[in-house]
Amino acid sequence: MAIQAPGKRPGARLEHSKVFGKKFVRAKKLGYASLMLTSLVDMFTIIVIFLLMNFSANGEVLYMSKDIKLPDAFHGAQLERAPVISVSNDAVTFDGRQVANTSDLTKGDLLNVPALEDALRDERRRFEQIHQNEPDRPFRGLVNVQADRRIAFRVIKRVMFACNQSGFGNINFAALAKGSAPKDKKVALK
Repeated sequence: MAIQAPGKRPGARLEHSKVFGKKFVRAKKLGYASLMLTSLVDMFTIIVIFLLMNFSANGEVLYMSKDIKLPDAFHGAQLERAPVISVSNDAVTFDGRQVANTSDLTKGDLLNVPALEDALRDERRRFEQIHQNEPDRPFRGLVNVQADRRIAFRVIKRVMFACNQSGFGNINFAALAKGSAPKDKKVALK
């Protein structure tokens, strides 16, 4: 006897029945599946519009954190790409890594911030190592500071001192452009 696939098998009498025999007949399945192209085109249109709205032609220099409210500026220049120091009410971060607590920087009379200075020196060494064979790209010491408008000047002064001690003397402060410039455009105050 031949080997058969497992499953239900009709009796001899039901196999040729018009009512019950159809469920036992194995027909070939068609390979055609219909697609709803209208909804597919709609979905891709929405994705393209979303990506175009989020695309910045001049390149995003700063990531806007929701806990930092930048001050407004009437005059300023466009920010250049540089390492970013963010100062919020909670923490001081350098390129996304937390280096100090803001509450610790309000205490004491010393100006240095050792963790920030070390991070900046490492960044300078990395830049000089990458561009050691390019004499036309010297180290400019450019850094962008993104500070909340309610931060005490004592904290900003300590951050600026740490930048200067590490060789980053060209400090730009990020601000939102007001007046004739487009709304929410980030500019640098030197």
